[in-house]
Amino acid sequence: MPPVGLAIIIGAGPNTGTGIARILSHPKHGNMAIALLARRQENLSSVASNLQKTSPGSVVETFATDTSPTNLKSAFQSIRSHNSFKDLKLKVAVYSVKHSSKKPFMNETYEEFTESLEQYVGGAFTFSQEALKLFFEHHGEKPLSETGEKKGTLIFTGTLGALRCSAEYAAYGAGRASVRQLAQTLAREMSAKGVHVVHTIANGAIEDKDGEDQSMGKKMSADAVGKTYLWLSQQEPELWTHELDMRPAAEKF
Repeated sequence: MPPVGLAIIIGAGPNTGTGIARILSHPKHGNMAIALLARRQENLSSVASNLQKTSPGSVVETFATDTSPTNLKSAFQSIRSHNSFKDLKLKVAVYSVKHSSKKPFMNETYEEFTESLEQYVGGAFTFSQEALKLFFEHHGEKPLSETGEKKGTLIFTGTLGALRCSAEYAAYGAGRASVRQLAQTLAREMSAKGVHVVHTIANGAIEDKDGEDQSMGKKMSADAVGKTYLWLSQQEPELWTHELDMRPAAEKF
């Protein structure tokens, strides 16, 4: 069965990113062609190899890039021209980049603090603009009020740090909170244009496993996150989730 559309995922790690890609690509689930983006090609190759076994028959292509504007824009151009994605319209774009920084505040330098924000928040900005350009290229620019049709879904994977953070996490908290606010303003602006914008809060550990920790509600499974993202992408305009707290049953909150 040919893919029904295109999904772009940045943050192709061995757990969350793998689960999202597996479910969105699997012919029995999302059946979308996947453009996987990550900083290191070896990570991309590992995830792609995993998907060949666990999502047989899927279309997965990899693009090594960091979150700098020049490299992200180049990656999107490569996606536009790739033969595997010919005639496919973008349905889902996922920003799921790992971002962690812990340091006593008085030891933090201005350069380190702003570099962290530039890489994570700046990356979210550029990824959002490039994804939105593709949504409008593929689905047109007429507003939802004229078409009644959803153009696609833009999802940011956040953490509890977007709401509150502990001591020594100044750069981390500032970055996570900033991307949450970016998602809010985009949702308010883009909903009328037919683009569904979501910010999720991953409150707890995520593993690419289906073992005892998952069945006992101690850790989330990566596939469960993928199924949640597929469900979000399938929501029609009569009900759109904007912010979603995701946690395993035993996680305290």
